[in-house]
Amino acid sequence: MKSNALEKFITGKSKVVIENGQLDIKQLKKLRLTIDQLEMRLRNQGVAKLEHVKSATIEPNGQLGYELKESEKPLTIGEFKNLMNLYFPHLAQQLENSPSSDTGTQKDLFQEINYPKTDTPRYLQ
Repeated sequence: MKSNALEKFITGKSKVVIENGQLDIKQLKKLRLTIDQLEMRLRNQGVAKLEHVKSATIEPNGQLGYELKESEKPLTIGEFKNLMNLYFPHLAQQLENSPSSDTGTQKDLFQEINYPKTDTPRYLQ
């Protein structure tokens, strides 16, 4: 049996400290968290500027959760491929048709575990 109310009572709720890019000073005071401490936590997460954050919460376990503004989010490989297909469709087709240069040349790191060698020197066994 699970009770959300009981779970919230025991573990607590997340506290919003930045909403729509604006600091919630009252919430920071309640949490006894200074702006410098919040900035330090954001820097540890890789956020360069406070202005880049759309929203941030302090979780019940003390961890910082955040969401970047749309203009500050990093470009994903999927988005990059879509842009390449949009602006350079002929180049994208060439890359898909050409064989990959690094496949087959490097061993799988787990190959030795899955298929152990039988010629291992005795002093290493």
